[in-house]
Amino acid sequence: MGGERSQTPSQLHLTQHPSTSPQPRTRNLQDQDMDKDKDKDKSPCASETLVLEFKEDKALTELMRHRVSSLQKSGQKRQDGERLLLPHEAVYRLDFSVQELVFSRWNFSLSGHGRVTITGISQNWTPDLTNLMTRQLLEPVGTFWRNSDDPEDSALKWLEADMQEFGERIAELAKVRKVMYFLLAVKDGAEVENVSCSVEFTPEK
Repeated sequence: MGGERSQTPSQLHLTQHPSTSPQPRTRNLQDQDMDKDKDKDKSPCASETLVLEFKEDKALTELMRHRVSSLQKSGQKRQDGERLLLPHEAVYRLDFSVQELVFSRWNFSLSGHGRVTITGISQNWTPDLTNLMTRQLLEPVGTFWRNSDDPEDSALKWLEADMQEFGERIAELAKVRKVMYFLLAVKDGAEVENVSCSVEFTPEK
């Protein structure tokens, strides 16, 4: 998930506490540059952080695409409540080498314009894989975007409260599983080759 990008990754630095704002709000990443400098003295050293990159699970993505193709060819309908993979989606995963984690921050970059949505999946995939059901999709979802009328070098936008909660939810689920799966969707002109996303944690002490 990456390739060459025309700009350096934009870092989404979230605090350790949920937003006190009653509604999710957008915030330009460049507004946080001074905050990040102040946080350097308080941040744990690099050896105490765990940065996990979202990586496509090509086997699962292909399997879910095959399911869609099979239904189309046979003229059958999906199961009641089944969630089929859309053309602009793929299955990604995070592998946890450490499971007792505290969410720290998001790191994200997108060249050009578009929208990227990351949806967590509660399903624990096994060799006897069952079809993905809508009830297994988690909330909130993570969304990053740059509007078509924004300059290409402008800061990315995101929903601060949702991303804080999403990161904390991932840390919570890491305690009971070593791998977690996600649906990643690229929309509105975004290209997967121009996207890079990772999430940073600190191990619990």
